[in-house]
Amino acid sequence: MKLPDLDSASFAQLLSGVSDLTLVLDASGVIEDVSTGRDTLVTLGCQGWVGRRWIDTVTPESQIKVDDLLRESAEGQPPRWRHINHPATSGHDVPLQYIVLALGRSGKRIALARDLEGIAELQRRLVETQQSMERDYLRLRHIEGRYRVLFDTTSEALLLVDATSQRVLEANTSAQTLLRDNAKRLVGREVRDCFEADSQAEIQSLLRMALATGRIEMCSAHPVGSGNSWTVTATVFRQEGGPQFLLRLAARDSLAERPGAGPSAALSEAMERFPDGWLLTDTQGVVKSVNDEGMALLGLTASSQVVGHPLERWLLRGGVDWGVLGTNLRQQLPVRNFATEVRTLSGLTLPVEISAVSLNRPEPMYAFFLRDIERRHPGASPVTQSLAGTLSDIAQLVGRRPIKDIVGEAVDTIERMCIESALQLTHDNRASAAEMLGLSRQSLYVKLRRFGMIADSEAD
Repeated sequence: MKLPDLDSASFAQLLSGVSDLTLVLDASGVIEDVSTGRDTLVTLGCQGWVGRRWIDTVTPESQIKVDDLLRESAEGQPPRWRHINHPATSGHDVPLQYIVLALGRSGKRIALARDLEGIAELQRRLVETQQSMERDYLRLRHIEGRYRVLFDTTSEALLLVDATSQRVLEANTSAQTLLRDNAKRLVGREVRDCFEADSQAEIQSLLRMALATGRIEMCSAHPVGSGNSWTVTATVFRQEGGPQFLLRLAARDSLAERPGAGPSAALSEAMERFPDGWLLTDTQGVVKSVNDEGMALLGLTASSQVVGHPLERWLLRGGVDWGVLGTNLRQQLPVRNFATEVRTLSGLTLPVEISAVSLNRPEPMYAFFLRDIERRHPGASPVTQSLAGTLSDIAQLVGRRPIKDIVGEAVDTIERMCIESALQLTHDNRASAAEMLGLSRQSLYVKLRRFGMIADSEAD
């Protein structure tokens, strides 16, 4: 390759374009000049290397590489790239890749360097990512081991079922014992084949309901080979392959097998199997007992998740709702169809109606019945019908009165109806009604007096 003669400025510009750091060395390896092509190399303090030996500017493990580069260039051997580290003021070594070229017969040499910091950073990230993946993999193996121990050692029969094909994916030891699967052929069979013919339709309905609602659903069924009725609980969850069911089979003792079976035992059995949620609390609202439907309504898998905890924890309005319920129950007044919302274990809100009574036992207790009103056919409530009629009357005023007066009258009407509904729900307990409406008691009394719902002397 024939190149034109280059002056020193052009040659320096050429070197800055092909290297990130350029060192001019004399015959003994002392640095005579330094040129940097990147600002990132300023942290090396390389401008202060002039007059120092090149070998003194590198880390100890790189000094032998510097000797090899100088010797090879003096002997006229073909140049090769070597990885050399320089200590930096930041505490981290700066990696550079050097090649040394001889400059004519003067004995001087030129060292060209490429910055490897970007590659080194990528290598560090790769190592950190690999270590993180190994830690995650180890943690997943530990979780899988704990899951396998719990799954196989629990006394409760468990089946893992694919939601699409409804075939059994896994069955623990208790399920294999219950279904007499000594040959372990349960995996791969359709889940309905695990139950008697008269229970297969119930199991199909259970799975459809659990998949549609996303909640814990329960039913009674007869497993194959078992003459007793068992409680089957279906929980749906999603994995990479799609939704799956976890079926739990719990034995249900019959009344005839219970000692002392009688009216009390029959009533207890009836409350356990009641189609609405049922909870028993003390006078402070701490839950003492709950039935299966109550657990399903709150999205629970075990009674220990609610027993011993205050009921107001599960009410969306918390202390406001409990204040209304507790006030009535302390006065021995039954609560009927109290509309509110509960918060399930997964954080979802569910509209319910609560009925409650106070029980006169040696220790006073409260019994609550929770009914999911979403399951009923929605109908127009009296408040909704009244509001619709009022808004229809207000609409007739369009064109007869200014819109400002119409809007003001509509706001007053709706505000009055909200106050009436709150007083009706709280049985005229104005303190609880004010808290439910988000008002102070003084503001509520002002509005009651403005709407003529109390006498001025009573408000004072």
